[in-house]
Amino acid sequence: MPDALRAAGLPTAVRLAIAEIAGAAGAWRPALAPGGDRIAYVTDRSGTPRLEVAALDRPTLPAVLSGADEEVVSVAWSPDGTWLAYLVSPGGSICAELHAVRPDGTDRHLVAGEDPRATVFAGGWTSVPGHYVCSIASGDGPDADVVLVDVPSGAQRTLARGGFLAVTAVAPGEQRVLARRGPRGHRHVVVVDVATGAQRRVLPLDGPGGAESEDGRFDPGGHAVFLRAGLPELPGVAGSDRTGLVHVPLDERGAPMPGRVLVRRPDADLEAYAVRPDGTAVCVWNAGGGTELEVRDLADGSLVRAVPLPLPVMPGWSLSADGSALLAELTGPAAPRSLWQVPLGTAADGAGLRPAPLPAMPHRPDPTLLAIPDHRRYAADDGTELDGWLYTPRGVHGANRTVVSFHGGPEGQERPAFSPVAQALVAAGITVFAPNVRGSGGRGRAFQSADDGPAREASFADVPATVRFLEEAGIALPGRVGAHGWSYGGYLTLVALTRWPDLFAAGVSLAGMSDLRTFFAGTEPWMAAASVPEYGDPVTDRDMLAAISPMTALDRLRAPVLLAHGDRDTNVPVLESVQAHQELSARGAPVELLLLPGEGHTVVGRANLVHLTERVTEWFDRWLVAR
Repeated sequence: MPDALRAAGLPTAVRLAIAEIAGAAGAWRPALAPGGDRIAYVTDRSGTPRLEVAALDRPTLPAVLSGADEEVVSVAWSPDGTWLAYLVSPGGSICAELHAVRPDGTDRHLVAGEDPRATVFAGGWTSVPGHYVCSIASGDGPDADVVLVDVPSGAQRTLARGGFLAVTAVAPGEQRVLARRGPRGHRHVVVVDVATGAQRRVLPLDGPGGAESEDGRFDPGGHAVFLRAGLPELPGVAGSDRTGLVHVPLDERGAPMPGRVLVRRPDADLEAYAVRPDGTAVCVWNAGGGTELEVRDLADGSLVRAVPLPLPVMPGWSLSADGSALLAELTGPAAPRSLWQVPLGTAADGAGLRPAPLPAMPHRPDPTLLAIPDHRRYAADDGTELDGWLYTPRGVHGANRTVVSFHGGPEGQERPAFSPVAQALVAAGITVFAPNVRGSGGRGRAFQSADDGPAREASFADVPATVRFLEEAGIALPGRVGAHGWSYGGYLTLVALTRWPDLFAAGVSLAGMSDLRTFFAGTEPWMAAASVPEYGDPVTDRDMLAAISPMTALDRLRAPVLLAHGDRDTNVPVLESVQAHQELSARGAPVELLLLPGEGHTVVGRANLVHLTERVTEWFDRWLVAR
């Protein structure tokens, strides 16, 4: 390696800060026991995500129920309290397995996903004891079947097939299934008759939410369906094409009848919901990136009460059986994911009750090391409003060396959640701006689809518009701006470095695509099929994919680039970084490749996360210098 590429090194104080920031543990994916006395969740306090169970009413030591070599993704408690079903990512692979264990830690066993090519997608428990329903993609093609698993014996029965089906609910008696089918941006929910295999759209294309719907749930009797669905814009209210709650009754044959919109907001997307026994619904809204929690009356959709949250973002939650309280997974800029009890009662029965963190949660990092970002809005070249989150180091009051950090997705969204990389860069004195360019979520369907297919190339113009905003606002120093991103953000970073080689002084791509043609050829078949509406068809649109692939323009890249990738990634295959590294190395470009052992598309191992964060910080600290 040339001397110029050797680690320049960071001050000891910065390295210690990075170790504390990136090494901070979290807890997520809560699942309340039916009796309400215990909680199951995922935590990486051991260094790798594990399944723990803890008591809610006393500060006892949690019990680890997953195996030592199991990387846990999610968990669900059976309605009778006798089983926990949990997904495992074997060796970081996206091809997940379904496991089960008794709450006392006994009878732990693999339930589904024995074939290493298969991928199990989480579903849920049915009303029949020991029955869990999920979706399984075989790996031989783009489809996924809905499969009923008898957890004690492991026996399996296919309930529905034909299309990529992600199960969302099973009716009492297991006679009907709700499943989401279709690729990204074009999903809709179907009701499946198990006896015949017949599938019917719950919402017609010309009905409310017919363009896209997901997260279908049966009512308690199985006679109606609730859906989280995309809704058309309200007249005269731009950007109000948001997701809301739709109610669809079923006739005696289980066929959907005309539905009606129950709840919607023109300023927020409905992220999740739950119907309570008292005729109300808990609604979780994404409003400008923050989470707002409401209780709504199902009769007319009116607001019953707003429930304040102690942290700005709630990625996950679990509702008690009686609907009176929920266990919330909460996070903020200075707080890794942790679990809180959130009362949902009325003003009378909830008097004096406030959200409270669960005992035995991992410790937060030192808040004096962390920055609270400012929300900034700015205009793209065509006048479209964009926004982002600005992290400013302490003591910086003017133009500074700055990293633009692009989120993944591309339909993801930058939100005020805990970001180890952003906070580590701030600890090193580097300003960070995390934008939501067009194609991001949280701004309505039209904004989210504004970069689909042929529109993607035009959407790239938001990159220089973002840098121009930062420089004109006196935030970024011209010539000392870096680009960083994960997954699609890594791809957009490579696009930025090749299309505007003089705009960026350095870049870091983590698990990013370098060539959309090889991405389609190498990713999982179901992922390839789901990505066609987003990027284009790998056969008929091959020339377009080549034109927007950084691999075809690497001769234009001038800035030093660090390519980082988990060596078990099959979502964005590791070849995407390896081939870019080989080509740039052959050209004598300043490039390094960092392969993270045992990691998949998301880096979850504590040691690897700390190492990656330190390397990213070192890279920008070294290269964002005056040229």
